[in-house]
Amino acid sequence: MIVRVLGCSGSIASGFKTSSFLLDHDVLIDAGTGVADLPLDALVQIDHVLISHSHLDHIVSLALLADSVMRARAELGRGPIRVHALPETLAALQAHVFNGVIWPDFTRLPSAERPALQLVPFSVGDTLTLGLEQRRVEVLSAVHSVPAVGFAVDGGAAGWWVYTGDTAPNPLLWQRLRAMRVARLVIETTFSNDGARMAHISHHLCPEALGHELRQLAGPVDVHISHIKPGELDQVMADIARLELPHRIRALVAGERMRLD
Repeated sequence: MIVRVLGCSGSIASGFKTSSFLLDHDVLIDAGTGVADLPLDALVQIDHVLISHSHLDHIVSLALLADSVMRARAELGRGPIRVHALPETLAALQAHVFNGVIWPDFTRLPSAERPALQLVPFSVGDTLTLGLEQRRVEVLSAVHSVPAVGFAVDGGAAGWWVYTGDTAPNPLLWQRLRAMRVARLVIETTFSNDGARMAHISHHLCPEALGHELRQLAGPVDVHISHIKPGELDQVMADIARLELPHRIRALVAGERMRLD
């Protein structure tokens, strides 16, 4: 299995794309602006989209994806793209995006019988089995300003690839991760320590909070920092460097590929 980083930033600017990861060729984990860098033939192959939560930086490409691939997928007989998320997230998408005002309702277009998108609810703790390759993805707990989750991809003997999504300090997450063999951990740190108050208010992490969270994980683990705001990278990573943790920590870069085999 290969996870390709399409986007991993907390907002946009030249060279910065928001959260989106492609598992192999057919499973999209979050649908931020990084999805737009895929060519059309690659977009057509996406059969599943896992959404961590309803904030715009994680869903913005979903509506446009449906419009881009609807005709080609229909011609190939591929069926609808299955969008997996919490019931609250799916309700938000239906009410605020696919409502005919912000965007057409692609859960009923081009027809109710053969829509471009199919909404599929899950719960925290569920294990999804996706595609012909039968990849296993566990839904993890997250604490955010809206209902949210993270995801863990089972790499077998290689260990788990874990994406926390957007989350504030969360004891339940670390309780579960301590029982896993974590190979790679993608964890958000949106603000530097100077922005600790904003991180707390918005239910994100700053380096100080990150250090507290990572000390709950048996290490060392390869830790990849995501969701840093444009312009904050140097300060965030300097703050993290002072934490003196046993883990191997670096900032995630859009375009890189992580292999699990």
